[in-house]
Amino acid sequence: MIDYEIRPVRAGDGKGINLLRRMPGVFENILGIPSERIRRNESFIENMDPNAHVFVAVTLVDGEEIIAGMAGLHVSANHRLRHSGGVGIMIHKDYQGKGLGRALMNTLLDIADNWLMLVRVELTVFTDNEKAIGLYKKLGFEEEGLKRKAAIRNGKYEDEYLMARITHQE
Repeated sequence: MIDYEIRPVRAGDGKGINLLRRMPGVFENILGIPSERIRRNESFIENMDPNAHVFVAVTLVDGEEIIAGMAGLHVSANHRLRHSGGVGIMIHKDYQGKGLGRALMNTLLDIADNWLMLVRVELTVFTDNEKAIGLYKKLGFEEEGLKRKAAIRNGKYEDEYLMARITHQE
């Protein structure tokens, strides 16, 4: 069991997010790229709009805070799409399978259900990412479709599933 805290992303997290996004075992499944620069991540944090709800899971290693995971929920600014949001998540390779993904997803789903009253939460996932697909299904997501040749990974075009969780809020 690891000790961690989930908190909103904040200025200064760019370096830790960059390390996570470029990490082998992570970047292949999140559309990251090994040459990504810290400034890109710092700029993302600085320029987040009010429709972005981004959290990090942080833990202490030798007294230093590290970002062990990150997840975001993005709601469209388009009024006709405001009932739905898209989710993205990544977990440090050393902390995968230890409950961080579930905890971060539950944080996002709490915001979606209890604060934004979203009806639809959607995501995409590589078709061979069985652990992630299993987690999403446990959280109520269902496969809705297949995006063929959706992204490049390791020199090949790869397919993704579109998954969504629909709640029928009154």
